[in-house]
Amino acid sequence: GPTRKMPLTASAMDFFQLFVPDNVLKNMVVQTNMYAKKYQERFGSDDAWIDVTLIEMKAFLGYMISTSIHHCESVLSIWSSGFYSNKSIALIMTQSRFEKILKYFHIVAFRSSQTTHSLYKIQPFLDSLQNGFDSAFRPSQAQVLHEPLIDEDPVFIATCTERELRKRKKRKFSLWVRQCSSTGFICQIYVHLKEGSGADGLDALKNKPQLHSMVAKSLCQNASGKNYIIFTGPSITSLNLFEEFEKQGIYCCGLLSTRKSDCTGLPPSMLNNSATPQSRGQYRIRMKGNMSLICWYNKGHFRFLTNAYSPVQQGVIIKRKSGEIPCPLAVEAFAAHLSYICKYDDKYSKYFISHKPNKTWQQVFWFAISIAINNAYILYKMSEAYHVTRYSRAQFGERLVKELLGLEDTSPTH
Repeated sequence: GPTRKMPLTASAMDFFQLFVPDNVLKNMVVQTNMYAKKYQERFGSDDAWIDVTLIEMKAFLGYMISTSIHHCESVLSIWSSGFYSNKSIALIMTQSRFEKILKYFHIVAFRSSQTTHSLYKIQPFLDSLQNGFDSAFRPSQAQVLHEPLIDEDPVFIATCTERELRKRKKRKFSLWVRQCSSTGFICQIYVHLKEGSGADGLDALKNKPQLHSMVAKSLCQNASGKNYIIFTGPSITSLNLFEEFEKQGIYCCGLLSTRKSDCTGLPPSMLNNSATPQSRGQYRIRMKGNMSLICWYNKGHFRFLTNAYSPVQQGVIIKRKSGEIPCPLAVEAFAAHLSYICKYDDKYSKYFISHKPNKTWQQVFWFAISIAINNAYILYKMSEAYHVTRYSRAQFGERLVKELLGLEDTSPTH
């Protein structure tokens, strides 16, 4: 849970600033002004540009965050006369001023001579955000490594034309997280670029299992010696990785797939489906030290690799139609934690910022800001302030937008 006690009067802004404090916002102001100056020296002066202030930067973020609540396709819809217009917040800043800030917005204005990382423009912000996550929250023992659902708004996908879909550029990165499966709090973010010839690009890692193993190690670099139980999907699950984690005091439970997983070192007899028909709930087990490979049958064969649960401990899967199906405890635990993450995706993925810039570092930035707001809301729900006001996720977002814009009326709309 939270590592600090927030007051009863704590606002949405107070929770958000646990992760994005004023010193980070002030740095955005400095770097944006520096980039604007550099840009104008190179391409000619811009008479319409005035240096941005901290108040304007907060308002700029507020406008962007508002797209996560109202799901408008373009942030500029706020100033339009259409369905997504919002006169109450449009008066804080003119559209032309907003577009100027958007044009010059930067977190790092200059490339350092020592910088080789392709995400150098966003890395200082990601590091600051990670420090905020680490200091504000203590995760439970059970955690999950996965790719959160951050794709397009499903309503938009269902209604747009094929031409509009083709026009939209595919993301050039994948975003992985380590997430507390008891609360949904995202403890760590890892961004992997999908192209490029550097050490951080896919050209250096043609082997997918090797890539996913590297992602898992990066996400768990701060988890050593804490007896965490990490749940993983088929792309990450492998015997070599789990044995390496065990040496670091990290225990694992993962779903195994003969098609997607690295099955090196596992007995072939357990990877082949038995010819004799099986009844639901039957399972086979093979062990090596603390590691167990479980093959469980339920309308198909499911394989699990774990060193976190004893294979002889019994569990049960409850189905609405079938009733109780017996299984090892590891299978029950995996299903429970996977179910929680699906609920998290259903509840919070629709609150990702809708703005889709062309630049990769900006895409990463807005995804990271969205995750920070979701984490802030989770901390809010676990605080005493929630029992005073009881905002929903949408109301919390609206309140945050109004506080960033400096509006006096911060009461939520119902």
